[in-house]
Amino acid sequence: MSATVSAVIASLAFGVAVAPAAAQGAPQQAQEQARANARRQNQLARQQAESRYQILVMERVLEDAVEHGASLWRDRLQVVLPAQTLLLDNARVIGYRIEDYGIFFNVEVPSLETTMTWAVRTLDQNELGLESALKAVKAHIDASGDPNLDQAWRRVELQVAPLGTPGGVPGDANAVSARKVSGSAAFAPDTAGDPTDPILSNPEEVFRAEVVQALIDSMLDHSSALGLAANEWLTVGARRNEVRPRIGPLDSKAPTFVIRVRGSELAAFRAGQISREDAIKRVEVRVN
Repeated sequence: MSATVSAVIASLAFGVAVAPAAAQGAPQQAQEQARANARRQNQLARQQAESRYQILVMERVLEDAVEHGASLWRDRLQVVLPAQTLLLDNARVIGYRIEDYGIFFNVEVPSLETTMTWAVRTLDQNELGLESALKAVKAHIDASGDPNLDQAWRRVELQVAPLGTPGGVPGDANAVSARKVSGSAAFAPDTAGDPTDPILSNPEEVFRAEVVQALIDSMLDHSSALGLAANEWLTVGARRNEVRPRIGPLDSKAPTFVIRVRGSELAAFRAGQISREDAIKRVEVRVN
């Protein structure tokens, strides 16, 4: 047999041996690729589940922030006016991750019912209510200079001073001292309220301000687990719902507050690169 014929036979034999091995290698590679794809999909699903879980946690945090803001507002009101206040519903928050933007939370802030506040404001409409009447009586007593009337008025102050404190009607320093001495602290707080506090003239606006600040604090303090990228936004849209209180008008024109901050600002705050005051200044608040 010639050398050429031997070489041909050897090549054919080698080809026959390699073909089955290649045929077996192709399915194995396909199986490995399928397993790798399955691992990637499983990892992606776990990441999405974790992201959704962290959004749910943040929803609860923002709900608590609304409750906290309402509590601060209630405590502030109690300093100047003993009133029964309550939220007509629980705060409701729903969060969404928006591709190429960040995370948005829709916050429904419950309406307030403040019986004493609305009673006083209703009575004082058109300058014919309780506050106006008390002002007129006080002015008459001051003009008369009668010490007996003055003493009688001080006894009246012990009972009604909290209603008129912001307006300059009973509630001066002497009245506050008299309440402390007479042991009437159960009726009015021991701490005199700030007469310039706008909470009685515009309680809804003060309530919104307290809630917005509580939401901002929560965004700064509890958003790290959301995993926002530096160029993404954390946004909260907060609006009062339109549940009509039993006392007071329907707040159907309540504004929507849009509060947002970039992930880079949150990261800088958490890293201590900017102070809390600077971080708050970098939070954007718009009213729609």
